[in-house]
Amino acid sequence: MGALFPGAEAQFTEIAEVLRAAKKVSVVAHIKPDADAVGSACGLTAGLRSLGIDAHVFIGQTYPHPENLLTVPGVEEITYGGQLPEDGLVVTVDCASVDRTGLFRTQIADDPSRVVVIDHHETNPAFGAHNLIVDSESTTTIIRELFDYLSVELNHDMAYCLYAGLVTDTGNFRWGTPRMHQLAGELMGYGLDTRQISLELTDKASARDLQIMGGVLADLQNFREEGLKLSVFTIRAEALARMSQTTVEAIIDYARALEGTDVGMVLKQNGPKRWAVSLRSSVIDVSKLAQRFGGGGHVPAAGYTAHGSQDMVVRDLIAALPTREERAAH
Repeated sequence: MGALFPGAEAQFTEIAEVLRAAKKVSVVAHIKPDADAVGSACGLTAGLRSLGIDAHVFIGQTYPHPENLLTVPGVEEITYGGQLPEDGLVVTVDCASVDRTGLFRTQIADDPSRVVVIDHHETNPAFGAHNLIVDSESTTTIIRELFDYLSVELNHDMAYCLYAGLVTDTGNFRWGTPRMHQLAGELMGYGLDTRQISLELTDKASARDLQIMGGVLADLQNFREEGLKLSVFTIRAEALARMSQTTVEAIIDYARALEGTDVGMVLKQNGPKRWAVSLRSSVIDVSKLAQRFGGGGHVPAAGYTAHGSQDMVVRDLIAALPTREERAAH
């Protein structure tokens, strides 16, 4: 034990004891789920069931997951809606804050005593009675370590779930620590077709997707403030409704990879004057930026929800960028 997270043995032991004592567990993934959310939830549920624990996955929204997640084992059993079972343990996975539980927010916030939080976002405020929050490439990486403490034996489907979160949250292994390769090597030993998994989760795009993406990329806006170059992509509501999740993620990756860009910003319009904002940077800590607007995330990747016109949202972010003096102090 402690193979992936040496020094965190006490945290993992505590959470394993809480889970092992449970007879019923509701596993909650975040709204607008990605592969790490679904992979963590379905993988943990499969592992708990192998121990004889009654476990099910819930997501607090009324519409289903995106099509690129259909191949993740267990995804067809996810329950969508606004009500969790009143009894048993509630385990949130990959939820950086209680807001990310969507329609379950009030129910979870009103009774944190039965809530276990498992997450890899450094900005997580630890909203459960028990919290396993560890800086990691993906939440599925934490689940893999937890399985050792639970004495869960991996199988092909569990390995698929864990790999799905690992490969997507590391951008196909473009960022992370040697730990990601250590875990990937282990999971591949369970007969995974890793090429097909990556194709399904991140690479598939239709001609329509490419046409819409071309329009979004062509409308790139660049701003300079305090010696930083901010590049902004905007995905309007009508484009977002027609675009696959894999294409949206590809645009966010472009924001990270643009040459000469210090901060990448992607605005996804969810409604009139309502935006989901994704931030990427290898120069500044964007999690601190996101926190100023009620969001969170990681040092290089974070997000938040904003209200107002597109220009207002961009202006607000520009005004919040750290000054040269603030950057020099850190």
